[in-house]
Amino acid sequence: MSLPTLRFHIFIVILRYINEAMGVTRTDIFTEEQNTLAELAKVLGHPARIAILEYMMAQDKCICGDLVEEIGLAQATISQHLKELKNIGLIQGTVEGTSVCYCIHAETWNKASDRIAALFQKAMKKDACC
Repeated sequence: MSLPTLRFHIFIVILRYINEAMGVTRTDIFTEEQNTLAELAKVLGHPARIAILEYMMAQDKCICGDLVEEIGLAQATISQHLKELKNIGLIQGTVEGTSVCYCIHAETWNKASDRIAALFQKAMKKDACC
């Protein structure tokens, strides 16, 4: 094994150790519902994504590129936020020519809304503690 290859392998081992030692989220100890809600909250936890979703909801059609002008962020930044929203399923995209048009994915949106509402309803069933 060459020295650069050995260094690379040592680097990977060190990264794995740091990753484990620094407390990577242990999703295996939580329920599927808890993990799903946490992922949803994580994606919704950025104001640019909220702005993108609000803009999409206000339109009567799919969005095909007006977001950069509307939101005021760079195209690469908008694309990254769209990717996160699409990965969790809140939006869907279709290719139209050389661009991708995005809109709210109604089925996933409704499921996410129900999950969040159920979480908040659990708190409403309890008497105030303070």
